[in-house]
Amino acid sequence: QVQLVESGGGSVQSGGSLRLTCAASGFTYSTFCMAWFRQVEGKEREGVASIESDDSSFAYADSVEGRFTISQDSAKNTLYLQMNTLKSEDSGTYYCAAGPSSSCDEWSRYTRWGQGTQVNIFS
Repeated sequence: QVQLVESGGGSVQSGGSLRLTCAASGFTYSTFCMAWFRQVEGKEREGVASIESDDSSFAYADSVEGRFTISQDSAKNTLYLQMNTLKSEDSGTYYCAAGPSSSCDEWSRYTRWGQGTQVNIFS
C-alpha cells in the first residue's frame, strides 16, 4: 500500500534552515504529483509546495515563495523540501502528500498522506 514517511523536522531558531525528506513506497512514484502541506493546530491544512512527476513545473504558496524549494529524486522515490530563512509562522506539522498526475498545484487533488513531521521555529 502507499506509504509516505516524513523526516527532518525539528526546532530551529528564526532565520535558520531545515530540510524535510519524504520516503515514498507502494506506488509508481514517477506517475504522481507530490507536495508538501503544513498544518497548525486549530487551522486547516494548507498547501506549501508541489512538483510535477517529471519536474516540469513547481508551485509554491505565496508565504514561502523564494524561501522554500521542493525537489525530488525519482530514482530513490524521495521528496524533499528545503526551507530557508525560517519564520515563526512556518511552525507546524508538515505532511508529504501524493496525488494524481497533472494539475499538481490544485491542492484538493491530494489523497495520500504521511504521518507528518513537526517543525518548530523559535525566536
